[in-house]
Amino acid sequence: MATGGAENLPFEALVLAAGAGSRFGGGKLLAPWRGGVLLDGALAAAFAAPVRLVTVVTGADAERVAAAAREFAARAGQGARLRITHAADHAEGLSASLRTGAGTLPADAAGVFVLLGDMPRVPHAVLRPLADAVQAGAAAAAPVFAGRRGNPVLLGAALIPKLANLTGDQGARPLIQALGTALALVDSPDNGVLFDVDERADLAND
Repeated sequence: MATGGAENLPFEALVLAAGAGSRFGGGKLLAPWRGGVLLDGALAAAFAAPVRLVTVVTGADAERVAAAAREFAARAGQGARLRITHAADHAEGLSASLRTGAGTLPADAAGVFVLLGDMPRVPHAVLRPLADAVQAGAAAAAPVFAGRRGNPVLLGAALIPKLANLTGDQGARPLIQALGTALALVDSPDNGVLFDVDERADLAND
């Protein structure tokens, strides 16, 4: 695990990469991006976070997405830290991916970073402060930019069992909204915590 303020807490990372990308026209996470594929950006952030393992949750186009994740991890020298799991019910939406991913986490996980596969520009500088906030006692932590809350979020250990009860395509939003002041907000240095790719035109907004 990376050194720093959260070195004693066993955090994990989930990269949600199960969506079909219908608005994009399919194959979104494998679209060309900065010399690699779109998924690479989220994976780079996940491996840069102070976590033990990175678990990629696949769904649509599972084999190709898994292969892309393994290729990136190998190039980055992080193959030993990569895990891949498949959400069979991925068509339900983000909640299905979260439920599946949460079910793979070690029992001693102190928290889990939740990263979205279509958000390739998460600034790595925001990851350690998120971990430090949860280590300091926050139930969860999220980045903000220009007054807007973004991703990734870091959910503390007490919230992990609640992921099993999520339904629909909202992901962890209901859990986060219910936290009130127990949610720590961390300023982001740029809008990468807000930038996601929904349509092909979004690729031009890098």
